[in-house]
Amino acid sequence: MKHVPVLLDEVVAALAPVAEGVYLDGTFGGGGYARRILESGCTLYAIDRDPAAIARGAELLREFPGRLHLLQGSFGDMVNLLAAENITSLAGIVLDLGVSSFQLDDPARGFSFRLDGPLDMRMSMQGPTAADLVNHLPEQELADILYEFGEERASRRIAKAIVARRAEAPFTTTVELARVIRSVLPLDRSGIDPATRSFQALRIKVNDEMGEIERALEAAASLLAPGGRLVVVSFHSGEDRIVKQFMTRVSGRAPAPSRHDPSGLLRRAVPRFRLLGDRLVRPGESEIAANARARSSRLRAIERLGESLV
Repeated sequence: MKHVPVLLDEVVAALAPVAEGVYLDGTFGGGGYARRILESGCTLYAIDRDPAAIARGAELLREFPGRLHLLQGSFGDMVNLLAAENITSLAGIVLDLGVSSFQLDDPARGFSFRLDGPLDMRMSMQGPTAADLVNHLPEQELADILYEFGEERASRRIAKAIVARRAEAPFTTTVELARVIRSVLPLDRSGIDPATRSFQALRIKVNDEMGEIERALEAAASLLAPGGRLVVVSFHSGEDRIVKQFMTRVSGRAPAPSRHDPSGLLRRAVPRFRLLGDRLVRPGESEIAANARARSSRLRAIERLGESLV
């Protein structure tokens, strides 16, 4: 099992780590970004809510003694996690919002509809599971989750089928759920499995991923020193929408309010950041060919205004 980091060269180029800097990898995962960042000679703190990811970091800890520090927790809580390490300012932060290959490829974690395993999907191994949601949520609430987080147009039909099936026996495995979803949806001409969007939606809900992103972006902005950079790789349109809106707002690029809106009379806040690059960064054809999971990835980055302290 191997995790292939997406847009690796582009992420490191945008972050531009230097030996004197202190950086944060908010989503350690398989350590792909962390290794390249550490090769610059810098100090790196790395967060992951998955205890298995922290355990996998033992090899990197030995390889970069004294310069890598692993912290278990949610990146949305980065301010408190770093404060416990007496870190209150950073030269750069990177966030990879995708689920890791280690999680997808481990049947016991229940993230994938391609592998039979318990219907779990919890990154932190704590709290309600995906099985809890599909077995107990009201039909309408379940449909709303599939539509909002999976952009599943057949959400009501799927939710109805799930509720009918759970009346006979509760869902316990990924294969059981995927089978029900496929039974009510036609095959997609693109070749995408009909269960893809529903599994994505449940994973996002189970882990409160959208809420975590919002908290992490605000926290990152408060931690970056002048000249510090925030680099974010997203995979889902909902994720990217949150990132884009945040970066547009803090860089002063948000559109002016309507002339009929009283808030337009207020003085606009001085931008704290600037956007890096003129457009969204996407993977090239060669990367997509080598790693199909890179296909939906996109990178956005901002830099804190002011003279760099590094």
